[in-house]
Amino acid sequence: MSTRRPAKPASRLKSAARSSVRSKAAAAPPSYQTTALVLQGGGALGAYQAGVYEALAASNHHPNWVAGISIGALNAAIIAGNPPERRVERLREFWHTICKPPILPAFELPALEQGQHWPTQALSAMSGLAAWRALTEGQAGFFTLRMPPPYVLPPTGPDNASYYDTAPLRSTLERLADFDRINDARELRVSVGAVNVRNGNFAYFDNTQQRLRPEHFMASGALPPGFPAVEIDGEYYWDGGMVSNTPLYRILTEHGLHNTLVFQVDLWSATGPLPKDMLQVSERTKDIQFSSRTRMVTEYMRSKQEKQRMLHDLMELVPANRRNDPAYLRAQEYASGALINVVHLIYRDKPYEGHYKDYEFSAATMQDHWRSGVEDMRHTLAHPRWLDLPDPEQAFITHDLHRK
Repeated sequence: MSTRRPAKPASRLKSAARSSVRSKAAAAPPSYQTTALVLQGGGALGAYQAGVYEALAASNHHPNWVAGISIGALNAAIIAGNPPERRVERLREFWHTICKPPILPAFELPALEQGQHWPTQALSAMSGLAAWRALTEGQAGFFTLRMPPPYVLPPTGPDNASYYDTAPLRSTLERLADFDRINDARELRVSVGAVNVRNGNFAYFDNTQQRLRPEHFMASGALPPGFPAVEIDGEYYWDGGMVSNTPLYRILTEHGLHNTLVFQVDLWSATGPLPKDMLQVSERTKDIQFSSRTRMVTEYMRSKQEKQRMLHDLMELVPANRRNDPAYLRAQEYASGALINVVHLIYRDKPYEGHYKDYEFSAATMQDHWRSGVEDMRHTLAHPRWLDLPDPEQAFITHDLHRK
């Protein structure tokens, strides 16, 4: 469903990202016991996360924990389900697969001379057409229109109470991800979030606690009413973004948290311009709803971790002969000496995008998103000191390329 100017060849993007990033950044300091990649939900915008990961891997930064919601969970499946040397290749195959129209050929704007660009109005029109095609045709290897639709033939249960069928996604995940590898928590820990339809509670599926199957990742991205609930062990689950669209809280509340470097990759910006028409109202509503106020969560966790660190330092002053006292033992449950560094990246909208940006899956738009992720991660890694272990006097620090 490519709708605009031809993008740069994938091989050129890949080699450019690797050479530019390797020249500017070294591997993360070994003083971090945990390097976490945290991926927010956002549908078609998730190609940005794939670009971030490409630049991250090219600079020899390999997470040992990846956590995702919705499209972030699907990206996590591809990353965790492949060896490090094949992850970018498989991510690219995944995104090229789901960005193909299943019925009619892709529409493209003719290529222009070098240095020329299509006007924003033309790009917006083609982007809107691509989104409309996703709604009416589905996306190859991802979802198909349910026929007959649910308003013609009433659903018989939660498995088919939706406008689309996501059976193709299962096949795509099984083809591109090795689930034996996903469940080897010694190599890479994996956590994905969903919400229980029956009780409304948020649930994390984690390969240190259970064996993950394709349905765990599909459940994390089962956004109603488009996609059906996914059954897991007798319970049905919807998209985790309905409750919280970022797994950052999961990472930072881990019991026995170690020194941790977090790459938090968000697809929605909580800040934005005032809407001037109804379409802009729709877009701004999504931005606010799905941003999950990541910065607010980060500030809360910073305050909490600094207090836990202070308690930890105070407890070091307690004489050894008093460390069996009940009060000391209770305080141990709350104290934490961990040092936390959160590196935050947020996708920035393109001028031609509208309220449909999360289901606009054209190949040209996907490559724009991917390229933005590569560039933002490259610029972030150009500040190597941002990856330094925090000073114990400031136990929790954040860095944000786009924050003024």
